[in-house]
Amino acid sequence: MLVFTPDLTVSRAPLEALSACLAEIDVVQVRLKPEGRTSGPAPARETFDWTRRVLELCRRLGPDAPLVVVNDRVDVAAALEAEGCAGAHVGTEDTPPREARSVLGEAALLGLSTHGARDVADAADEPIDYIGFGPIHPTETRGYARGIGAEAAWIAATASTVPVYPIGGIDAENACELAPVGRAAVGSAILTAADPAAVARSIRASLAEGR
Repeated sequence: MLVFTPDLTVSRAPLEALSACLAEIDVVQVRLKPEGRTSGPAPARETFDWTRRVLELCRRLGPDAPLVVVNDRVDVAAALEAEGCAGAHVGTEDTPPREARSVLGEAALLGLSTHGARDVADAADEPIDYIGFGPIHPTETRGYARGIGAEAAWIAATASTVPVYPIGGIDAENACELAPVGRAAVGSAILTAADPAAVARSIRASLAEGR
């Protein structure tokens, strides 16, 4: 999963960086930074516009295009369902999963952020399709000075009733630690790379070693 935050692509146009690596990605999560805050949902209009651009880009790949989900903004995901948006991802302080499910419908993809064993256990009772789990490593992008480690991700993946996407500080060098899980959500390591496709391909290969 690529966590697509346009602000991370400082050396090239955001959609150029995204286009370069799309063939190596299974899911794109559109996650904009909240305006003037460190947490909370991003502006609806900006999220809508960026998600629509991502959807248009993905459609060019045809049936091999990655799925597109929207972070936080369940309203935007619902509004763009007819244009191919697959669903939404919510955090523990965002729209509750059951409320999100009622808005999106049963067919939509719905993810939930978790940060520890208790969160993973609680997620079993929620109407979700996958969980994000982390931060695995320290990450400046989200302001985490400490990570909970790859071993915690393995345990979470074993205990979870739905697929687990470890997230946080994952790059081409440490992705191999997550081979037993077989999945990861990555943002800056790909989007800031000189060759996004090469980095995405390397991470994908490392994760595939566990399958």
